[in-house]
This record gives sequence, C-alpha cells and structure tokens, in this order.
Amino acid sequence: VKFLKSKGVEKIKFISILAAPKGLDRFSEVYPDVEVYTAAIDKGLNEKGYIVPGLGDAGDRVFNTL
Repeated sequence: VKFLKSKGVEKIKFISILAAPKGLDRFSEVYPDVEVYTAAIDKGLNEKGYIVPGLGDAGDRVFNTL
C-alpha cells in the first residue's frame, strides 16, 4: 500500500482470501482509506500470529514448521 501511495495511486482496494478480526482491525487503523474485501474471516490468531482455525497456517502444518 505504501508503494502504491508513493506512486500517486489514490483509490486502493485490498483483496484477501482469509483474514482474522485482529488483522483487519490493525489494517484499518493503518490504512483507513483502503477498501478491504475478504472471502472468509476466521476466529482469531494463535500465539505465533497464525490464523486459527483456518487456512492461514495450513502450509506450516503440512511442512511441520509451526
């Protein structure tokens, strides 16, 4: 978003497949003028910051990097 704004882009839309309420709140605090669209909102984040219980940590589960 910073890069786009530095290039003069005035209207930005952010699209996400998966989000957590805490992340959406933080994003809105930092970029209140950016529209956010997401396909799903999961319950929250774990102690490592991974979205639970959704797809956010699926790769880490597959590759055992948690």
